[in-house]
Amino acid sequence: MQKNTEWKKQVQEFHQESYLWSLCCCHYDKEMAKDVLQTVYLKIYEGKALFNEKSKLKTWLFSIIRFTSIDFIRKYGGVVETLNDAHHQIPGPEGHVDSDHEQLFRNLLSSLSGQQREVLTLVFYHDLTLVEVASLMDLSIGSVRTHYQRGKENFKKLLVQLKLDVDTL
Repeated sequence: MQKNTEWKKQVQEFHQESYLWSLCCCHYDKEMAKDVLQTVYLKIYEGKALFNEKSKLKTWLFSIIRFTSIDFIRKYGGVVETLNDAHHQIPGPEGHVDSDHEQLFRNLLSSLSGQQREVLTLVFYHDLTLVEVASLMDLSIGSVRTHYQRGKENFKKLLVQLKLDVDTL
């Protein structure tokens, strides 16, 4: 019982990172990201998602978020209706305001393929290793390395193109 309580506290400590990962998985739809995260926490609370300690807690949690967001997008077609004020119990990250740079990077990331975007987000924003990403995404390490390399190359091309576009203005 004590061990169970400890990892539940750790899940709470990952709230901000979990919310940001949920945002990425939900194509930056804030309401859907909150709904997904609330559903994930409910799955954990009700014992429908059990931590078997075969991976790191963060990898396990992010995997649940990813698959729950996929279910939401399939079920709701990418749109979640707002119910009422009581429905929004999960806050966003404290004091987090999107800067112009964050929005620019989000736009560039959204131009990549889904798997390239997810791999780069997990590696650069959530400090996961490629092995952890492979486990989370249920892909081989070779596939993850390919998505990682191609994602970096494509992101660089987009940045260079953006610089060229800005320079011509």
